[in-house]
Amino acid sequence: MSTNDLDVIDIEILKLLQRDATLTNKEISFKLHKSIATIHERIKRLKEQGYIQRVVAILDRKKIKRSLIAFSHVLLNDHTADTLNKFEQEVAKFPEVMECFQMTGTFDFILRIATSDMEAYHNFYRNKLATLPNITTVQSFFVLSETKSETAYPL
Repeated sequence: MSTNDLDVIDIEILKLLQRDATLTNKEISFKLHKSIATIHERIKRLKEQGYIQRVVAILDRKKIKRSLIAFSHVLLNDHTADTLNKFEQEVAKFPEVMECFQMTGTFDFILRIATSDMEAYHNFYRNKLATLPNITTVQSFFVLSETKSETAYPL
């Protein structure tokens, strides 16, 4: 499924919802000059087709004491499907891990980790990440500043 399957109205609905998911069907219908029922049915279809996976609130990480962000590159010593799957399953259980990507290149995975401070990261690393089997190397990079952080995809 691609955006080629969507018409202009569907794309505009997705753009609006990416910027503000609290918009009501009535507000969207007003902006797009369509009926509320039409907007309701289109949003329902976009959800059913998987274009809209979920609707969330984006929190200010500093206000919830998750101000330290680390990108940790992980290299495993074994690359069987079972080892890769087990690593993904285990790392997904850690609340500090915000994202986990399997990568090409030198490292197998990149993790985005959010903790309150360096001590919390150190505890996470020692007591959780480093306890997982088959890890050869973990190389972490810490965010100094954030210039851009987008959640909306260009359509």
